[in-house]
Amino acid sequence: MRYLLLTKTFSPDQYTDGLESWAWIGLEGKEPVLASLFGHVFLKGADGYWCLDVLGGSPSLLWPDASTLQAVLDTEDGQDEFLLGGLAFGADRRGPVLAENEVFDFAPPPVLGGPFDVANLSATDFVVAVNIAGQIHEQVRKLSPGTKIGRVTVDAEAEPRAKKFWRRNR
Repeated sequence: MRYLLLTKTFSPDQYTDGLESWAWIGLEGKEPVLASLFGHVFLKGADGYWCLDVLGGSPSLLWPDASTLQAVLDTEDGQDEFLLGGLAFGADRRGPVLAENEVFDFAPPPVLGGPFDVANLSATDFVVAVNIAGQIHEQVRKLSPGTKIGRVTVDAEAEPRAKKFWRRNR
């Protein structure tokens, strides 16, 4: 049996670059400490530990301290809810294989109508995945409910690695 670690850590610069497009959501004063294999970012604030759900597009203050966060992530329910454990194990069996700086990313993402399914996953650079998710959520939150989305573009100047990523994976 192969062991699958459901979290990753990234450099301070990677967290800064990935979270740059999330400035609209109010992450000031919070320090990234951990990420899920899907790019969810766990942050430490003066008031406790937060989870930025990059699929849902919102941060939540959920734990008063690191030991409580760890206790929750050590449970099967916590792994499923916050780390998408079941989906990660399915992706690990079927692919794609993640490189050191990559996370699983939905293409297209569920917020744009993409299926929440292993077959819809790709391996994407952490910075690119989190940054693009922030751009999408910022734009989607301004739309009226039920708005049809016909085309998505990436601001390559806001995220220089995005242009390279999209070209490579077409």
